[in-house]
Amino acid sequence: MKTLYIVRHAKSSWTYKGIDDIDRPLKKRGIKDTHLMSKYLSKKIIRPDAFITSSANRALHTAVIFCERFGFPHANLQIKKQLYSFSDGYLVKTVNALDDGFNSAIIFSHDHGINTFVNKFGDKPIAHVTTCGVIGIQFKEKHWKNIRKGKTVLIEFPKNHK
Repeated sequence: MKTLYIVRHAKSSWTYKGIDDIDRPLKKRGIKDTHLMSKYLSKKIIRPDAFITSSANRALHTAVIFCERFGFPHANLQIKKQLYSFSDGYLVKTVNALDDGFNSAIIFSHDHGINTFVNKFGDKPIAHVTTCGVIGIQFKEKHWKNIRKGKTVLIEFPKNHK
């Protein structure tokens, strides 16, 4: 059995003019939400075996806060440029390529791709994964490359913890 947690990056800032989208930082609210959700999740689940993030600043910052809360070594955080995508294609490829020695993983990525993925692979329809939302899906398959429809075991959003 494999368990995947998908986290949409926290709320980002649009304040800074002239920077590329990939470089947008988290807002203060995003940082607070990330601490809130990582604290909640660290008490609810066992630390995932792999932490993987988009290379976008906002996703990377979200992932680093989760790493700190879970005591996951920053040096082991995998940064994947291809996850800076707003479709589910690279997300699926990233999951399928996970080492089968990992029974669980947490991936930090972006809107649209996450929404499509959780509705395609989870068994509960989710209209919209909000910023810093966390979705957990369990799969019966032994190999990540073979995952099919799984069971949605966690749906958590910051607004539910404020």
